[in-house]
Amino acid sequence: MSASTTRVLVTVGTDHHRFDRLIGWVDRWAADHPAVHVVVQHGTADAPAHGEAVVMLGYDELVAEMARADAVVAQGGPATIMDARSVGHRPIVVPRRGHLDEVVDDHQVAFTEWMAAKDLVWLAGDEDELRALLDAALAEPERVRIPPERGAAAETIAAYREVVDPLATARVGRRAWRHRVPAGPGRPPAGR
Repeated sequence: MSASTTRVLVTVGTDHHRFDRLIGWVDRWAADHPAVHVVVQHGTADAPAHGEAVVMLGYDELVAEMARADAVVAQGGPATIMDARSVGHRPIVVPRRGHLDEVVDDHQVAFTEWMAAKDLVWLAGDEDELRALLDAALAEPERVRIPPERGAAAETIAAYREVVDPLATARVGRRAWRHRVPAGPGRPPAGR
């Protein structure tokens, strides 16, 4: 591989849920772009047939791959997005979806929609959008390159908290309801 080879990094993050949908989309795109060196950190999903497949990258290695890439495609996790932005990339993101068992709920959908509305990420909702965004990023790389952000932006953290805290509170409330301890000696009746 020459130093001038176009590179794309794809990461599904560290969640244990499979993200086969993203891997399939990227694999089909990579098949149509054999001159592009695609590194795919695929986690528990099946390895793609095209590109360099890696189950998991260490944190430093992942960030270094992001820095070397011409485009970064990532799951919609806040940490992954901020890591890409920290090395000068506006990432193309595909949020994991709860109803597809890619994650426990749709917090990534809400978060990435907010990020996209602020033009902090490019959001791909389906395979055609991902293909178009990847092609645009490689045709005009200055559109996805940004000044590196050193450290997490307070605005992004606040937005994440705004989306995730209500979800976490709702989960705790449901969990507490399911695991009530019946009243008995030394314990108050349920509901108190």
